[in-house]
Amino acid sequence: MNLTSAQITALDCLKKALVDKAHQLGFADCRIGNTDLGPHPDYLQHWLAQGYQGEMQWMERNHDLRTQPDKLHPQTLRLISLRMDYLPADTQPLTILNNPAQAYVSRYALGRDYHKLIRKRLAQLADFLDHQCQAEPELAELFPQPTHRGFTDSAPVLERGIAERAGLGWIGKNCMLIHPQAGSWFFLAELYTSLPLPIDPPTEQGHCGECQRCLQVCPTQALVKPGLLDARRCISYLTIEHPGVIPETLRAAIGNRIYGCDDCQLFCPWTRFSPTSDEKDFQPRHELDQSSLLTLFQWSEAEFLEKTQGSAIRRIGYERWQRNLAIALGNGPKNPAVIEALEQANQTASALVSEHLRWALDRLQSRE
Repeated sequence: MNLTSAQITALDCLKKALVDKAHQLGFADCRIGNTDLGPHPDYLQHWLAQGYQGEMQWMERNHDLRTQPDKLHPQTLRLISLRMDYLPADTQPLTILNNPAQAYVSRYALGRDYHKLIRKRLAQLADFLDHQCQAEPELAELFPQPTHRGFTDSAPVLERGIAERAGLGWIGKNCMLIHPQAGSWFFLAELYTSLPLPIDPPTEQGHCGECQRCLQVCPTQALVKPGLLDARRCISYLTIEHPGVIPETLRAAIGNRIYGCDDCQLFCPWTRFSPTSDEKDFQPRHELDQSSLLTLFQWSEAEFLEKTQGSAIRRIGYERWQRNLAIALGNGPKNPAVIEALEQANQTASALVSEHLRWALDRLQSRE
């Protein structure tokens, strides 16, 4: 596309206004890339070929849409990549992990589900782009009807690849996107647009150096090698995505983690730079940051549905919730109240939950 100097200047100004507006809407960073995803489509294909996706069959579908952004949203020329920090202050994750009677929930899931909040703000950002474009004569004539579409972990989108290509950080050995000033405690979002905004340089090289901390601390050794994750061994996959029986060989390593796992972030040196978030929706609800395993296990299904309303946790359903808690209780201290609760639950449990309840009871009763 041949642009005049006036149009180029107008697009530069639009980009600056966009970044300012993104910050006003709570995004901590905003970068722009083109539709070339570099090596990431080939990496995905190799990863899938190894079967590392487990039962996440949705990763295998819509490959063309995932790897060719202009097929997912026609006319797309630029991929706006955004970061929103989510780490709540003072949740003391290491203290919880070191107390086997307490429940550890991945920090991103302590508050409300982030999807609705971020989608709403992406829509506001798209409206802003439209308004600014139409208000600038140099752009209004050339782009009378620009198109935009926002995403956040909700469509076939290579989020981390897009973010890396836009210069938002690098993909570390733990497969997380790492920002040099913010670590990895953040959500990613994208706004596909037909506007040819100036692009930012990609992150060409990571900065993990010789560090292998994430590989060393992974409880289930899910990181096969730097930058390669076998999801079938990952606690986040096992407790959230996996619908069936959790392999017995991995249960002890799960510890007290009942929804997700943050170890490869908690022990990453770069997360010492992570800012905390004061976003109200990301603050812990229903004391999920400090509840005992037994308290959560004793929730009825009605309580589970009530207390996880608007939460990412609800998507796993009550059965998986009980399954995860049974494993964690089996890994915890021997306690008559826990044994009684497990035995009572086993009287009416589904076959899936019962399998894990029996394992937990055997494990507890075999201890001195």
